Amino acid sequence: MYFTADLGPVIIRDDVLLVGQVISQFNPESQHFLCVCLSSIRREHLEQITSVGPRPVGSQENEVLTVGYLLEQINNIKAETAEGPHQLTVDVQRPSGTFSIDFLGGFTSFYDRVTNIAVKLEPKGGTQHLMLANCHFDTVANSPGASDDAVSCAVMLEVLHSLANHSSPLTHGVIFLFNGAEENILQASHGFITQHPWAKQVRAFINLEAAGVGGKEVVFQTGPENPWLVQAYVHAAKHPFASVVGQEVFQSGIIPSDTDFRIYRDFGNIPGIDLAFIENGFIYHTKYDTANRILTDSIQRAGDNILAVLKHLVTSEKLANTSEYRHGNMVFFDLLGVVVVAYPARVGSILNYMVATAAFLYLAKKASLPGGRYVRQLAYATGVAVLSWFVTLLSVLIVALVITLLGRSMFWYTHFYTSICLYGAAATGKMVLVHTLAKNLYYGGVRLVELGDLYFDVSLLLWCCSLVWLTHHGLCSAYVPMLMVAFPLTTKLLLAKEFKHKGASVKYSVLYLLGLALPYIHFMFLIWVVFEIFTPIMGRSGTEIPPEVVLATLVTLATIFLSSFFLHFIYLVRSTKWILAGLGSVFLVMLLLVSCGVFFPYSGSMDSPRPKRVFIQHTTRTFHNLKGQVESQDSGLWINSFDFTGIQHITPHIPEVNDSVRTRCREDRPFCGYPWFLPVKFLSKKNWYLPAPEVSPSSPVEFRLVSREETSWGTVKMVFNVKGPSHMSLYLMPHRGSSLSTWSFGDGTPQFDLSGEYFIFYSHGLNAPTWTFWFEIQKNAQKDRMISVAISSHYFFGEDQRTAQLEEILHRFPPWSFPSSWVSTYHMYRY
Repeated sequence: MYFTADLGPVIIRDDVLLVGQVISQFNPESQHFLCVCLSSIRREHLEQITSVGPRPVGSQENEVLTVGYLLEQINNIKAETAEGPHQLTVDVQRPSGTFSIDFLGGFTSFYDRVTNIAVKLEPKGGTQHLMLANCHFDTVANSPGASDDAVSCAVMLEVLHSLANHSSPLTHGVIFLFNGAEENILQASHGFITQHPWAKQVRAFINLEAAGVGGKEVVFQTGPENPWLVQAYVHAAKHPFASVVGQEVFQSGIIPSDTDFRIYRDFGNIPGIDLAFIENGFIYHTKYDTANRILTDSIQRAGDNILAVLKHLVTSEKLANTSEYRHGNMVFFDLLGVVVVAYPARVGSILNYMVATAAFLYLAKKASLPGGRYVRQLAYATGVAVLSWFVTLLSVLIVALVITLLGRSMFWYTHFYTSICLYGAAATGKMVLVHTLAKNLYYGGVRLVELGDLYFDVSLLLWCCSLVWLTHHGLCSAYVPMLMVAFPLTTKLLLAKEFKHKGASVKYSVLYLLGLALPYIHFMFLIWVVFEIFTPIMGRSGTEIPPEVVLATLVTLATIFLSSFFLHFIYLVRSTKWILAGLGSVFLVMLLLVSCGVFFPYSGSMDSPRPKRVFIQHTTRTFHNLKGQVESQDSGLWINSFDFTGIQHITPHIPEVNDSVRTRCREDRPFCGYPWFLPVKFLSKKNWYLPAPEVSPSSPVEFRLVSREETSWGTVKMVFNVKGPSHMSLYLMPHRGSSLSTWSFGDGTPQFDLSGEYFIFYSHGLNAPTWTFWFEIQKNAQKDRMISVAISSHYFFGEDQRTAQLEEILHRFPPWSFPSSWVSTYHMYRY
């Protein structure tokens, strides 16, 4: 039902008085910053939003204070532009819903009365077609969330202000969605796109996100298909930063993250553009994600881009008929953030095959020369090159294994250059050594110039094969090997006479490097992006993924790729002993320093923190038997380390947290009998449980079996009521021989069986009713037990978040750590 509040013509659902009462709590000293143009975006919005602290769903900070501030600013913009050519409508939506998602192994989500603030800006008289711009203002627990995602909401407020003041009416409208439940695994966006009446008019969207703190915002996925969106970004963005390589890597699932892009794409069938800040992911989702760390230039650049792209889209004829421009993909990449190159994928395929054909013709011409030895020599040389890859990778992985066994994992986390000095020197040295041995032992009587020429052809052939393979599989990232074939081949042809007569002269070397400059600079930029993303991820990827193996592999692959068109210089120079001596010295010195523990993984420096992430829950666990009686109960501090080093660096500071209190998974209990907030037990199998007094939250969870009946089709239907805090996790574990047949979640079909268990993530906003759910189970007639049901409650804010025991242990953690803590409970029932 819709109401009109005294905030102006704003549509508010349900909590009208509540919003009106809290707006004054922000009380900015003045409103002058609302009137500035986008060319001088101010920081006030960002600072005001983050000033209330962490904003988990259900908290006063998220549902009341932040909502109130945003509504006040929006209403001021509306009043300022009332006489203009646009109309502005605000709707505070509090949806409830459920869906399943294939993320973190797969689980089901249920949300109740989460908050969305939807602002529709359109020409007076209305419009049929709308763009959607999305940010979220909620945060994870214990983080102020400046980059994720308050800065995006600050940018959206300024973009809204600018567009609303546009002197001529827009062709189409824009919905600015300030989303209040993204960190709860994309719940609020699902509520909007599946339930809001405006959603039916949305033709495309722009999603603003963060996987780091500050820097440039990168377009890392678009579509699906709809190449006109990429063309719009290329045409309009003032500071372009985009890569189809990032899109294909992200959508492969390698990066353990997801955004609202998935919800709009999968549940709304709407194409879009996904942008995110990626730099300095070390402090993403930590207490260090504060407003002062985001440079004004970053905010300005993002605002310039979003405003320009939205202006372009809302005046585009293509938005009115997106189906006509739907099909096809785009190859797109930027050159050092200066200009974006974009062309249709079908054109890219033609271009790729043309380049590959030219390369094969170049090689075929050589193969047709008198003598007939070229093909065999090329085959042998290719074998040597591929062998050098495998020997190099194996050697570097052995070094990584040694470092892991020495207990020095993640020595590079704060000092990234050390990984280059150790693994990069090892990889480069091993490749040089293999090819030096091949030159001296196998090619003893062959002229150096001929060998150099041959190994250039080897690199060309290998890159050409990767070009054909990627193009054949329809990957737009094939443009990378296309550049790595086209430019070296062209350079080699232009310098053929110089090389033939003088070999590796200074002039040849300089001109050769100039010819390779563009593809190599771009390729090194892509490698930088890979390390910028994956290095911080190693600090939050759990205890089971060995980070040395991952980073050593990435450094080795980067070395192999970058060295490809320089291999032939090994055969052109008379001796490599000084190169090998230098690389060997760097490697041995770095190995000695790392082995001695000179490089500590973490840093508590306020200028450049590299914190170790630890989750601590003060929890009470209660286990009931078939009769509903308590069979056991315990309480403790449950500690999870979210990187491979576990607690080896924590134990010297807190001696009682050691491997003697490490937990073991109880396979007969749902999710091992511990209060997992998300289904990530497969990522963090090492955790610790330190005995502590019982917790007693002021609003304890109330879990009740309402009814149990046998259906005429042979199942048992069980109905439950739950009343508890804003975040709860439900675990269902059918016993052997029993199976879930249907339930009240998602589309009614139980999905994502995680090793015989089901995970349901629940959250609610303010004033949510009792949670009622049901499921039907096909039981095993031979056994009494059908299913184990467990419910965990998580207190992320307020007085219930802290206990004396938590406060005491938190003070003992070293300054280079980030212990995120809260209170939880776990109740298990058997039926």
